[in-house]
Amino acid sequence: MTAADLAWLDQVKFDEQGLVPGIAQDAESGKVVMFAYMNRESLLETVKTGNATYWSRSRNKLWRKGEESGHVQRIQELRLDCDGDVILMRIEQVGGIACHTGRERCFYNRLEQRDGVWRWVVTDPVLKDPESIYR
Repeated sequence: MTAADLAWLDQVKFDEQGLVPGIAQDAESGKVVMFAYMNRESLLETVKTGNATYWSRSRNKLWRKGEESGHVQRIQELRLDCDGDVILMRIEQVGGIACHTGRERCFYNRLEQRDGVWRWVVTDPVLKDPESIYR
């Protein structure tokens, strides 16, 4: 690839660690299913392969979504926010599970007030036992 081919990548404002937030939104339902960080390499691989690739801060390596579980995220559309520092990926979530807990999305806790007390309430069921997904 030439520098001209990568001009789009230079428009992304990565932070001091070389990362940019990546939001995965189900293209059909509009639900935000996941958030993770991306670096230049993972964003470039995402574009080249058509499947979401992230940067794992805890493992300090590329994280190809679905490489173990099979629950890949096929890119339908990429968008860059107005400040150039957040990536929105409209995706097809293969298998309907984005979360390592076996749920449709990672945002399965909702803050609710009950009897004057605020609590996180689990709103989404486990669709598949994580023990059967991951080796």
